Amino acid sequence: MLAISPAVLLATVAFRAGGVDRYLLWGVFATMLCSGVGTALQAVRFGRLGAGYCVLAGTSAIFVPVCATALASGGPALLATLVLAVALVQMAVSTRLSLVRRLLTPAVTGTVIMLAPVSVMPSLAGLLNQTPAGAPLAAAPVCAVVTAALIVGIGLGGNAALRLWAPVIGVGGGAVAAALFGIYDTRLVAEAPWFGLSVANWPGLDLSFGTEFWALLPAFSFVALVAVTRSIGSAVVAQRVSWRRPRAVDYRAVQGGIAAEGAGNLLAGLAGGAPNTAYPVGTSVIELTGVAARRVGVAAGAIMTLVACAPKALAVVIAIPNPVVAAAVGVVMIMVFVVGLREVMREGLDYSTGLIVGVSFWIGVGFQAQLIFPHVVGDFAGGLLGNGMVAGGAAAILLTLAVNLMQPRSGRFAGRAETAELANIQAFLAAFADRRNWGAAMQQRLAAAVEEALAAVLESEATESVQGAEGEGARAARRLQLTVRGTSAGATLELVSAVAGDENLQDRIALLAEEPADGDPSREVSLRLLRHLTSSVRHQQFHDADVLTVQVDDRPE
Repeated sequence: MLAISPAVLLATVAFRAGGVDRYLLWGVFATMLCSGVGTALQAVRFGRLGAGYCVLAGTSAIFVPVCATALASGGPALLATLVLAVALVQMAVSTRLSLVRRLLTPAVTGTVIMLAPVSVMPSLAGLLNQTPAGAPLAAAPVCAVVTAALIVGIGLGGNAALRLWAPVIGVGGGAVAAALFGIYDTRLVAEAPWFGLSVANWPGLDLSFGTEFWALLPAFSFVALVAVTRSIGSAVVAQRVSWRRPRAVDYRAVQGGIAAEGAGNLLAGLAGGAPNTAYPVGTSVIELTGVAARRVGVAAGAIMTLVACAPKALAVVIAIPNPVVAAAVGVVMIMVFVVGLREVMREGLDYSTGLIVGVSFWIGVGFQAQLIFPHVVGDFAGGLLGNGMVAGGAAAILLTLAVNLMQPRSGRFAGRAETAELANIQAFLAAFADRRNWGAAMQQRLAAAVEEALAAVLESEATESVQGAEGEGARAARRLQLTVRGTSAGATLELVSAVAGDENLQDRIALLAEEPADGDPSREVSLRLLRHLTSSVRHQQFHDADVLTVQVDDRPE
């Protein structure tokens, strides 16, 4: 219920704001069907598809503005084509997640999330005042106030468990108020069939690829990338709350989650529904109940699919009048702004980051409200910059790239992941340290840290090669890229190579302090030395790359 209610409400807002009420029931059906399939796929983890955790899927508030614009511009067929493009973007990102991990910074994604309410609020304001003909004048404001007051009141005064139900209770209270005013559409519920929908309502695909498609494609692609960052966060949190003993994040499971989301959106595009993404409510319920079994995710997906095929159940929510829906989604969008603000603050807010976020946000607001050169912006690229998320997001990316270009240059070394390459690596580090005017002690610490990090990686690869019967020739052919960056505390070293196996060095180092030697001290000596020489070790395992990041502080011996 916690996943179904917002999915139905947000899909309803998108189709109503787009002015295609005749496709409303079909659009909500397609959205719910694909959300159920996506939820089940997340739990199953079939090959590289699925996170393997209980992650609920459903449409998100960040998709509402672009979906409403697409529906108003070209109807459901155009939306279906654009959702297919979203799916392709997400599946492409899932295969090369390691390459975009620095592009989607918290400042960029947080700014775009904060701009989502700015883009959708004009549509919500229109829905807020829409009531059936002959309705009492007080019906719209009373229903909206009841809905918003219940959600906000429970959010402020309720406990953690009750706050999860605040949107459901708020919408229920608003629907009761609407029924008392006689504006709840009981006819729609009565006429809806119990099971099944006519395929004659399927909108098809718009393959003309006209001006509207190319004007909206950047906005959809950008929002798809934002959805990817939310999916990354949901998959990471799901891993953290699903295990009794803390362990390092498995980014291969994150890639699987993004791929499953893309597969669900591929189905959504073909069916004519709104795109879906991971819901954070699933991880909140895991924390409250302690239940993280994957079969719960499969059951949730099956239930969502069955509800999608029951039009009468969907009609109960769809029949809720616009003022109630607008008030509920309006409160949700306010919380989306807070989520974006938290995302910005996740890694700290220094002067440059604050400037990037502030400038980008107000550029997005100005372009969305047509306050900045409206005549020029309106004609540029088919009105592309008229969308606040696109304009603000593009500004955030450009400013972030400018900041990165102005930072001190990092050193890069490319070679092979083998012990014979160590002499060349040491020479490269010595030259870089000389350019930075680092002392002899720091140079020695850098050299020792890289040596032990490479030894730990090779030892892990050797173990996995024996277990997986991998040949020495294949292992020797792996490439290694070393990047060193100067920081205020010292230096950050990043070793990128091919995937070694299932063993995570970050977990191994964390276990050293908890468990005695496992009988093979030669395997642990490199890890113990690495822990001594560095202030932090982070091991990120992707399908396409293995990234080991260590921080070496410039401290006196």
